[in-house]
Amino acid sequence: MRAAAPEPATRLPLRLAWLVGCAVAVFGCVVLSIAIGSEQLAISDAIRVLFQPDGSNAAVIVHELRLPRTLLGVAVGLALGMAGAIMQSITRNPLADPGILGVNAGAATGVVVASTILGLGAFTSYVWFAFLGAGAATVLVYLIGSRDVGGADPVRLALAGTAVSAALAAVNQTLVLLDPQAYEEYRFWVVGDLAGRDGAVLGYLVPFIAIGLLLAVSLGPALNALALGEDTGRALGTRIARTRGLAAISVLLLAGAATAAAGPIAFVGLAVPHLARLLIGPDQRYQLPYSALFGAILVVLADVLGRLIAPEGELQVGIVAAFVGAPIFVLLVRRARIAKL
Repeated sequence: MRAAAPEPATRLPLRLAWLVGCAVAVFGCVVLSIAIGSEQLAISDAIRVLFQPDGSNAAVIVHELRLPRTLLGVAVGLALGMAGAIMQSITRNPLADPGILGVNAGAATGVVVASTILGLGAFTSYVWFAFLGAGAATVLVYLIGSRDVGGADPVRLALAGTAVSAALAAVNQTLVLLDPQAYEEYRFWVVGDLAGRDGAVLGYLVPFIAIGLLLAVSLGPALNALALGEDTGRALGTRIARTRGLAAISVLLLAGAATAAAGPIAFVGLAVPHLARLLIGPDQRYQLPYSALFGAILVVLADVLGRLIAPEGELQVGIVAAFVGAPIFVLLVRRARIAKL
């Protein structure tokens, strides 16, 4: 991955302005999300009851139904966007996403085990098993990828993640085929959706996402040094193994929490880092927060589009994100010449 060159001081105000603009765009997506649904609300009414709940029907819809779902979408998007940027940085692979560390497969295994073996059907029960499964798979991938002399490197981590994910997918399919009830639970979760999650789920997972975001932002300078190559990074004082280990922990916290809460949502962690890189360049200090904001925008807009496309039953956010993210990713790949990262 190409290293970040020193930037003129005049670029900083522009980048901060873009960052503020992205934050405003996130708020705009939030307003759209609380206004659009089976019962449409005027934008002005949605904003009014958002800040001044008056007990009206609109206030109940906004605060009890749509706002928790929307905030969860923002949190999931922030987490997946930043996790994808970290993965592409530490693996120096522009096609990497959080699933490369086995996060998605591990979370799915946690859901399947909770449903089939433990008989847990409530979302608030199996969400923790999804998170534990994601953590166990990530640790296993890291241990396998770091067994050789020299510790973990991008190629070994990618190969270990692919192997562990394939093995866990086989286990999942075997278990759900033996238990029809578990198959129904798994089918609902694996699509990727924000519906049916209340504020309690967000409250459970926010600490993990917050810690992961702060840890990721703190790694920006070290990731820049690592992008210069391992030898140069060491010469600059970067501890390679420590940086990769902390980056893996950050991906686990971010992608594990997001996947546990909403299921695997494709293309967010894969596509948005390219959009951020196209806008502000390869400097990880800026790319990480931009990727997080772009991820939040994509997830919330995908959720809104799902309500507009199928207003009666809604289309799950994971399906819409794939439809929206895939062509965006193709265009970015063609324009950004990812081979020169």
